[in-house]
Amino acid sequence: MIQSNPHCELSALCDIGDPSMLGIEKFEVPFYRELGELLNGDTTFDVLNICTPNGLHHEHAMQGLDSNKHLVIEKPMTLNAKDAQEIIALSKEKNKEVFCVMQNRYSPPISWLKDLLDQDKLGNIYLVKIDCYWNRDDRYYLPKGIQHPWHGNKELDGGVLYTQFSHFIDLMYWLFGDVKNIQSKFANFSHQHSTAFEDSGSVSFDFIDGGMGSINYSTSVYDKNFESSITILGSNGTIKIGGQYMNELIYCHVNNYEAPELAKSNAANDYGDYKGSANNHPYVFENIVDVLLNGKEMTTRVEEGMKVVDIIERFYREKQGNRVG
Repeated sequence: MIQSNPHCELSALCDIGDPSMLGIEKFEVPFYRELGELLNGDTTFDVLNICTPNGLHHEHAMQGLDSNKHLVIEKPMTLNAKDAQEIIALSKEKNKEVFCVMQNRYSPPISWLKDLLDQDKLGNIYLVKIDCYWNRDDRYYLPKGIQHPWHGNKELDGGVLYTQFSHFIDLMYWLFGDVKNIQSKFANFSHQHSTAFEDSGSVSFDFIDGGMGSINYSTSVYDKNFESSITILGSNGTIKIGGQYMNELIYCHVNNYEAPELAKSNAANDYGDYKGSANNHPYVFENIVDVLLNGKEMTTRVEEGMKVVDIIERFYREKQGNRVG
């Protein structure tokens, strides 16, 4: 993604893995085995992209800011709001930008929905229902029969709300704001042998700005991803966006409004044995360039990245039952 943007230059790569096993020969840039070596080495660069296990984001972000680098942090920003606040505080002290990767905001149906809500076309929001049903089986957590180095680990992974479904909590917050009166239920139906957390959950809540909502999710779907959808009932209309990654407009019936023909969504990221969200990452790097070189507005502000983590933490604190099924 960096090399495909004409205004970006890939300066170096860093990984604890053996470079001969990483498939990175084509990049022909300096390689470092430790972040400290990269930050203190001879390679000059402006932006540090943190794509490490979730539980290491805070540590690596603080190191990057201490070295006066702008940051791009893959989702989730951190695994707790306290760590996110520390990153924000240091970024302000160092006068550096922190970009949180929430690329689903660029999906054509979601971008269209945001504009529709900003124009108040749906009127008062009554109900929002989010359903996320994916497959993450032993191919993901136990590749070749061996426990993955961090998938499924509570300290490094955090859980499916952080690793798989934080995208959709971000969209919920971006579209409808913060929540209150949370009630949560969790279960681990099919991953007792591979994860230290639930694989399924149902959370209901009220929006502070009005209306009620819920999110139902699971990674226990058989064989392949099923859907990620959002249904909105408002006083002036009803909308459903679905598909595997909230990438298709399924239904739109809004008073005195006809839905336009939307641009085609990008294909999903394909990781071989499983697939992830739609590939909208090029837009993330376009925004990074626009912010740093042209002074434009950041698409996902660091405070919003922290808010997603805060909401997930509150979902877990308000659990009503935590059973093994």
